[in-house]
Amino acid sequence: MTLRNTRTHYGSLAVALHWAMLVLIAAVYLCIEMRGYFPKGSAARDALKTWHFMLGLSVFVLATLRLAVHLTDTPPGIAPEPVRWQRLAARGVHVLLYGFMLGMPLLGWLLLGAEGKTAPFFGLQLPSLVAQDPALADRLEEIHETIGTAGYGLIGLHAAAALFHHAIRRDDTLRRMLPRPRRA
Repeated sequence: MTLRNTRTHYGSLAVALHWAMLVLIAAVYLCIEMRGYFPKGSAARDALKTWHFMLGLSVFVLATLRLAVHLTDTPPGIAPEPVRWQRLAARGVHVLLYGFMLGMPLLGWLLLGAEGKTAPFFGLQLPSLVAQDPALADRLEEIHETIGTAGYGLIGLHAAAALFHHAIRRDDTLRRMLPRPRRA
């Protein structure tokens, strides 16, 4: 498998970033959902929130790298080529996914700052992006949670579309993004 995309398959860099993003985003969601099982102020709950913050910022870093890779490489074609409305829908969903992967971590970072906190990032304390403002923190938290809930649907739509292309249309949309075995 080549590092860069070919005419028929995503390269190993794009494939690795795609599946790493899936794992990271799942871990971010898992951390924030699991915290509800622990009492407020407990060490386990605080640890899950810290991991949510750190993994969320990791999503931002990887999404930035992924966007750079996407913008500097030609995506492989789909065979057979989808109809126009499917191409437009796919483009729209991908724009929303990139907005989600870049915007959610930034909203979280802004939220921490508005709460008067720094953002933990694997031993670093990233500075606040805004001054402490409880009213702003409340608005940002509501927006962050709403988009987070919508993210479940967006990710589900992306996965359902890939499965639709694979099982119903029987094109190579999904296979282009799967890791290929190494040749002997």
